[in-house]
Amino acid sequence: MSAQSLESRVASLEAEVARLKAKLGDNKSEEGPWWRQIAGTFEGDPYYAEAARLGREYRDSTRPKKRRKKK
Repeated sequence: MSAQSLESRVASLEAEVARLKAKLGDNKSEEGPWWRQIAGTFEGDPYYAEAARLGREYRDSTRPKKRRKKK
């Protein structure tokens, strides 16, 4: 592979990386991590509360039952 061909390919790749970075934006935003940005999104949402209740109910149903102590 010639040096000119390699330089051309590297320049093309660098341009593509720059385009992708511009499209995605900066992941190191000053606002904090993504999970902090969405925290509280579902606050007061009755559908979310119902989904959480059903999830808790299911998890509780999969846990082993506690045995009663014999007297």
